Amino acid sequence: MRAAIFHQGGFSTATIPDPVPAEGQVLVRTRACGICGSDLHAAAFPTIFADLARRTGGRFQMVADRPVVFGHEFVGEVVANGPGTEGRFKPGDLVTSMPLTIAGRQVQGIGYNPDLAGGFAEYLPLAERMLLPIPPGMDPDHAALVEPMAVGVHAVAFARTTPEDVALVIGCGPIGLATIAALKLQGISPVIAADFSPARRALARRMGADLVLDPATDSPYAALEQAVTPEGFDAGRYAQLLGLSPRRRPAVVFECVGVPGVVQQIMEGAPAGARIVVVGVCMEPDRIEPLFGIVKQLSLQFVLAYTAEEFAATLGHIAAGRIDVAPLITGRTGLDGVGQAFRDLASPEVHAKVLVEPWR
Repeated sequence: MRAAIFHQGGFSTATIPDPVPAEGQVLVRTRACGICGSDLHAAAFPTIFADLARRTGGRFQMVADRPVVFGHEFVGEVVANGPGTEGRFKPGDLVTSMPLTIAGRQVQGIGYNPDLAGGFAEYLPLAERMLLPIPPGMDPDHAALVEPMAVGVHAVAFARTTPEDVALVIGCGPIGLATIAALKLQGISPVIAADFSPARRALARRMGADLVLDPATDSPYAALEQAVTPEGFDAGRYAQLLGLSPRRRPAVVFECVGVPGVVQQIMEGAPAGARIVVVGVCMEPDRIEPLFGIVKQLSLQFVLAYTAEEFAATLGHIAAGRIDVAPLITGRTGLDGVGQAFRDLASPEVHAKVLVEPWR
């Protein structure tokens, strides 16, 4: 099969052996696979990415000096059932899955694994027990966005949001947009979003943000402060301790940038008592001043990925139109164009989500 292979800082298209389904696996032909921000990090800083993966417990199996086929946001078509399967899916069925497979009793990650090609290849050996059918009437390519959208669903669930909350989303890349969509699903209002990019701000509006700001000209923290503060509020310490002032609405801030310094900015700008949920994946050392968190009694929470239940629920939300992912698909490419797509994605004004179509 053909695949886009990343090695020594660049991409090349080559023919590699077709996967042979192991016990309990189904052979699936990749229809489309999204390029993720984590893929961009891994390609730009492979040594750092691989070292961090090793030091943080090996969740990502990338090895810096070995070729790897990226791709963990995929949708595909069943080709054949392997040994030990129940035959729940027939050839031609459209399916998606969390980015892992199970061979016998061995669980393998998909997307950064040098021993198993990801979705930037023509075929995938997926675990039958993990496959989810694409609902009738759903645009199959939209299922390639279940994975990134599920990240937002998980972040909002982990934050234990309620309708009383006011939310601020810092960064409107795909993960920030997923978080906005998930917040609106939960009935959160207002949802404030901030990004320097005009294109991303426009997408934030389409995903449901109530107020969208350019932080170069308007402070998102001032907007959050105004949204949570009732008339007659007294910020004085003793008024708060003795209950002599009306209470602010609870504030939750989602960090969806993943760049050093942003968490500190949020801690400085957030109102007292705010919850800060870090969704953006920062690959570099960062620095915070804990006194801001202490004085304001801030809560700082880090989140990753999603549960199997959240992944399946996100597929249902997209299929039912509760999350509209169509505006996020801004480009498509075959395997030969993967390298250029990675370069294009460096600019937020060019693309939001590019789908790789290995069959092209």
